[in-house]
Amino acid sequence: MGFVVAIDGPAASGKGTIAQRLGEAFGLPVLDTGLLYRAVAAAVIAAGADPADEEACARLARDLELASLADPGLRAEAVGEAASQVAAHPKVRQALIEVQRAFAARAPGAVLDGRDIGTVIVPTAPAKLYVTASAKARAERRWRELTGRGETARLADILADIERRDARDGERAAAPMRPAPDAVLLDTTDLTIDDAFDAARRIVEAARARSGLG
Repeated sequence: MGFVVAIDGPAASGKGTIAQRLGEAFGLPVLDTGLLYRAVAAAVIAAGADPADEEACARLARDLELASLADPGLRAEAVGEAASQVAAHPKVRQALIEVQRAFAARAPGAVLDGRDIGTVIVPTAPAKLYVTASAKARAERRWRELTGRGETARLADILADIERRDARDGERAAAPMRPAPDAVLLDTTDLTIDDAFDAARRIVEAARARSGLG
């Protein structure tokens, strides 16, 4: 396995943007693992299945193709809500574990962001970050993103949705969202994305130095 950067944290914390910029900075491929669950959720919705039906969700997860991650429709709020339900199913998570580990195993390494990368998917990753921010700050970011695309959104509704997802992700029995013991906490509440990336880059550079990569 090459040099792996594991980035975990809640929705709208900035971890996805940080992951993409770290991938560019260090020449590593990036996998937004949340898109895997969104793709399964989109397949569940398209099939008219119930996101609460673990067996149906697991079947669709086993048939998932990475090419489906390019679908811009995966960013829709309805898909995100369904994805949070789908991701709570142990059989779905098991079906997607090997996909994520195979991506991480490629040379010269990879950047993966999600909810359980440093705790479950790649617990031996030399660089681990847990990116977070207050629920209020994350809701405001999501609201600006949605309204910037011309969508109608209420800040109060987005905040309630984020709090529901946080509770579901943190309390699920299978791979609950929490920092790995050796992850570096990066709170982006009061940081610009440039400042957050700069802090993340320094964390990764320190990890690379410890690994002898300089």
